[in-house]
Amino acid sequence: MKPHNPTLIDDPRQNSESQPMAYSNFTLSKAKTAFNLTLNEGQNLFARVEGVSPSEILQTILQEYIPLATAINTEKARSELLIAPILAEVRRQVNYQVSLFSGNEFNVEESLGLQGYCDFMVSGSPEQYFITAPIIAIAEAKNENIIGGLGQCVASMVGAQLFNQRAENEINTIYGIVTSGTTWKFLKLQEKTVFIDSVEYYIKEVDKILGILLEPLRGYLESDRSTRMRT
Repeated sequence: MKPHNPTLIDDPRQNSESQPMAYSNFTLSKAKTAFNLTLNEGQNLFARVEGVSPSEILQTILQEYIPLATAINTEKARSELLIAPILAEVRRQVNYQVSLFSGNEFNVEESLGLQGYCDFMVSGSPEQYFITAPIIAIAEAKNENIIGGLGQCVASMVGAQLFNQRAENEINTIYGIVTSGTTWKFLKLQEKTVFIDSVEYYIKEVDKILGILLEPLRGYLESDRSTRMRT
């Protein structure tokens, strides 16, 4: 019998076809097992979060793009026409103090399968030319299958957590989003526990979606500002 490797995280380097693992290869079950995670799925995580009114720019964009994106109905169209404008609005709302990345390669640890591309990442740094810690939120775009995207999102969140740790710029919570552009599902990773929101939000609730997205960014920016004032 092959001896078990007594590590905290099982090594998912190869799938059944002996190909290197990547974020997109993870199901929720695989991510839970590989990274020794606990799942908490029963909470309305953001019930107390206040909505944030979208700018006139975003209102105009969505009014024109929602029918177009749903008519084209591809992941690419939904990403470009709905998800990107909402995430860009979040950056605008915090006066461009954070950075937004789209479709970037994010290779953190090949041996753990923490490699590949992330659809969207939000960093607490204003540096826009390269990815800098801390990564605060990861968003994965899916055409329709929101639940099927949870594993990929969780693996990306674990990658962000490790990336932040190695940069010695850790934060308590990594946020995750799996979205079709019209439907939004939120997650949180705290240490080894993944909280999956019991509620899904829809594009007509864009003020609530913005409030949820802005909450961790504003919290980080206020904390960072306080730390700099004390030093």
